[in-house]
Amino acid sequence: MADLYRTALQARFAKAPQLPPLPGEDEEEDESGDSIGSLPTGMGPPAAYHTPNPAFTPISASGYFEQAIQVSVPQSDLDVRVYYTPPKFEDGTVIVCHHGAGYSGLTFACMAKEITDMSKGECGVLSYDARGHGKTKHLRSEGGSTEENLDIDVLTADLVNLVQAVFTDSQAAPSLLFVGHSLGGSVCVRACPALQQSRYRITGVAVVDIVEEFTLEALPLMHSLLNARPEGFDSQEQAIEWHVKTNTIHNPASARVSVPGIIVPAPEGSPPSTPAYLWRTPLRSTAPYWTSWFTGLSSKFLSARTARLLILAGTERLDRELMIGQMQGKFQLVVIPGVGHMVHEDDPTRMAEVLVEFWRRNERVVVGVKKVGEL
Repeated sequence: MADLYRTALQARFAKAPQLPPLPGEDEEEDESGDSIGSLPTGMGPPAAYHTPNPAFTPISASGYFEQAIQVSVPQSDLDVRVYYTPPKFEDGTVIVCHHGAGYSGLTFACMAKEITDMSKGECGVLSYDARGHGKTKHLRSEGGSTEENLDIDVLTADLVNLVQAVFTDSQAAPSLLFVGHSLGGSVCVRACPALQQSRYRITGVAVVDIVEEFTLEALPLMHSLLNARPEGFDSQEQAIEWHVKTNTIHNPASARVSVPGIIVPAPEGSPPSTPAYLWRTPLRSTAPYWTSWFTGLSSKFLSARTARLLILAGTERLDRELMIGQMQGKFQLVVIPGVGHMVHEDDPTRMAEVLVEFWRRNERVVVGVKKVGEL
């Protein structure tokens, strides 16, 4: 969301109900995805048709996660698409990632590979498509088209229910470290207390590039920012190129994995002027939820009963509540230079370094040494 306020203001899957890896996962490029920021970002001129540029050919996600599976979560009436690389050791940690609005679980693909490599397999990574995004679908198909309920409490319950479906025994489950980008940060912060009540061990929570006060101030401009986006694209390559050329995603390699998952082929029978690919998630329809997504985020983050990490792009300001919390040593702040709102895509190596260091400090803590944020 940093681009928004720059513009506006300046081990495994415990025995969970799941399907085996889907056939054709080496064609994962048809779904890699991420486009706008937690709220709509990425301004630029409409995309004009041109021959697809082979430099922006989609890349399969199969080289970044070990598994791409569907997990049945009856409590949420969802069949959730999950991307997962389990830890290689019994006492490993799973880093659970929640994307921002309009993105998909594949936005964390490059970062996930870096984390598993840097931690030498001690950390696994689980990233998933939230409801209304990516390949997550409802278990019960209802007739007619209904708008998805993206209320913050619903999204939070989805995350809690998914963790409980995947790691059915909280006592035998690995320790969990939550990483949420933008809207995902708000969901992760809210999910932690519920999971701790169910006796899951939470190593920490990391919120990526979202500050409550400045985000809420930017919301009135969201519709005009959406108007600046093209309606769609004539090819996946064109969509990837647009994201890179407009600096929505700075890293072409990550864009080639993630962008195809946030667009879908235009429906049959569409008018001839309709682009071949349209946005998968209609962000304009999520406007009623925007304020609730971010209201109260700072206080909930600071009150989380676990180690806390805030990662920002550039030198964005903290709001008053976070500034006081930082002075009191309640959380660790890391600013990554040279990136945009898609911090984890723009510089997945640095993001992985920050998260692995945070994990080591708080999971492999020496007796007598306090975790980040402990007073």
